[in-house]
Amino acid sequence: MGYQNATPVQEQVIPLIMEGRDLIASAQTGTGKTAAFLLPIIHKLLTEPRDHHSVNCLVIVPTRELAVQISQALEGMSYFTDIGGIPVYGGGDGDLFSQEKKALSTGADIIICTPGRMIAHLNMGYVKLHGLKYLVLDEADRMLDMGFHGDILRIINYLPKERQNLLFSATMPPKIRDLAKKILHDPAEINIAISKPPEKIKQGAFIVYDEQKIKLVTLLLRTTPYRLAIVFCSSKESVKRLTFDLKKAHLKVAEIHSDLEQQEREHVLLDYRNEKIKILVATDIMSRGIDIDIIDLVINYDVPHDGEDYVHRIGRTARAERDGTAFTLVNPRDQRKFAGIEKLLEKEVPKLPLPSDLGPAPEWKPFERREGGFGGGRGGGGKKPFRGDGKGRPQGGGGRPGGKPGGGKPGGFRPKPGGGGGPKPPQA
Repeated sequence: MGYQNATPVQEQVIPLIMEGRDLIASAQTGTGKTAAFLLPIIHKLLTEPRDHHSVNCLVIVPTRELAVQISQALEGMSYFTDIGGIPVYGGGDGDLFSQEKKALSTGADIIICTPGRMIAHLNMGYVKLHGLKYLVLDEADRMLDMGFHGDILRIINYLPKERQNLLFSATMPPKIRDLAKKILHDPAEINIAISKPPEKIKQGAFIVYDEQKIKLVTLLLRTTPYRLAIVFCSSKESVKRLTFDLKKAHLKVAEIHSDLEQQEREHVLLDYRNEKIKILVATDIMSRGIDIDIIDLVINYDVPHDGEDYVHRIGRTARAERDGTAFTLVNPRDQRKFAGIEKLLEKEVPKLPLPSDLGPAPEWKPFERREGGFGGGRGGGGKKPFRGDGKGRPQGGGGRPGGKPGGGKPGGFRPKPGGGGGPKPPQA
C-alpha cells in the first residue's frame, strides 16, 4: 500500500494498542490515525481467538463518507488475510440493509458504523455483540457536535464490559473528557493534533465585498493551475447559487450537498474522482469525508465557521506529499472571524491584492466595530448542522488497488465485490 515509515501518531498509538491499553488520542485527519488503529486490531484479530458468530470490533464514526473511507483502508490492509469488515450507515435500498443485517446477525470481524444506523439495527434485536473486544470512536468531537452523544452511550450499553476502548478526536474540549471518563478505563493519552494545516499548502486571502466574490472565484478558477479544485460554501443555498453562476461562465463544475439524492451524489463524486468534472462546489459535508490526492486548489467562498473547519477544508489539498493552494474570500463581516482563524494558526495568512478590474477592495480592519456588532454575519448564509447518518448509502467494498475483487474471504464479512477498477470512492 506504499507505507514506508510510521507517522508520529502510528509510532505512539500502535504499541499501546498492542499492549491492550485503553487510549485517548488527539489526532486530526491526515495524520495516519486510520492505519494506527486498524493495523494493530487486524494483527490482534489474526493472532488471538475471535468469535466468528459475533462482531469483534466496532468502529463508530460521524459520517458515511468516513465510514466508506475506513472500510476501503481496511480492505487494502487486510487483503491477504481472512479478516473482513463492512460499513453500516443510513439510506440505500432493501438489499443493502439486508447485507448489513446479515453481517450484524451472523458475525463480522470489523463493523464501521454511523450511530443512527447502528441504533436502527440494535432496535431490531438481532445484532450479535457478545464477542466484541474492541471499540473505536473516531472523530469523537465531530460526533458530539452533531448531537450523537446519547446514541453513542446507548450503543455502548449493548457492548460487553470487558473490551479495549480507543477514542480519537481532533480537539479535546471538556465534553470529550467527560465522554472519555464514561467509556475508557485508565487510558493512555496521546496528543498529536496541532490545529495547523500542512506547510506545503500555499495560503492566501482576498478581502472582498460580497458582490465581488463570484467574479473573483471565476477568475481564480480560470487562472490558477490545478488538476482538481474544490470550492467550499457555508450553506447549500450558496452552493446552488455559485454553481449556477460558474456554469453560466462555462466552467466544468458540479455541486454536492445534502439536498441531492444519493444516486446523484455518488455519480458526481465518481465523475470528480475520475476527472470528468474538474471543479466541485460543496458544503462542509465534504471537508472531512473526501480523500482524493489530486486536489490542487481549495477556495473558501465563505470564511469557515471556526479554525478547525478551516484546517479540515484546506486539508483537502497537499495530500500524499503534493503541493496545494488555498484561497479564502473574506467579506467585511467575516474579517474578525478570519482573524480568529489566523490566531489559531499562529500566523497571518497573506492578504492578496484584488485584481484591478474588480474595483476597490475593503480595508483589512478585523477589529473595527461594524454594523450589527463584531463580524457576526456569514457570507452566503449560516452553517447548519449536518447529521452524518442521513439519507443515502454509498457502495462499499471493491477491490484493492490493481483490480482484484475483495469479497468472499472466510472468517469475515465483506461487501459485494467491486469492479475491476479498485475501491469505489467515498460517497457523499
